[in-house]
Amino acid sequence: MSTAAFDLREYILAQIAWSLKTFGPEERTAGLVDHIKKELKEVEATPHDLEEWIDIVILALDGAWRAGHSSEQIIAQLVDKQAENRARAWPDWRTAEPGKAIEHVREPIVREK
Repeated sequence: MSTAAFDLREYILAQIAWSLKTFGPEERTAGLVDHIKKELKEVEATPHDLEEWIDIVILALDGAWRAGHSSEQIIAQLVDKQAENRARAWPDWRTAEPGKAIEHVREPIVREK
């Protein structure tokens, strides 16, 4: 598939058809999580191997539709979540502890009395 003509919706629909034929219709959450954990270990071992990162993306997309979400919902959530992340406040990455997640600034919860 040419990347110039790439259509994420069409990709997800083709992935769904292939995955149903190959792995069946079940939700398979536990199996997908187990597989993602194995792929994460492979990423830790070879962090510059793009194929290992892509394995995680493919498994995540498979889990999303198996959890009942349409290709349109998956794409909309992908776009919305990144917009949300871009709108959040983030700490200066230079002050982050190496090897630890950099998480957005969490606003204090104000409880009404």
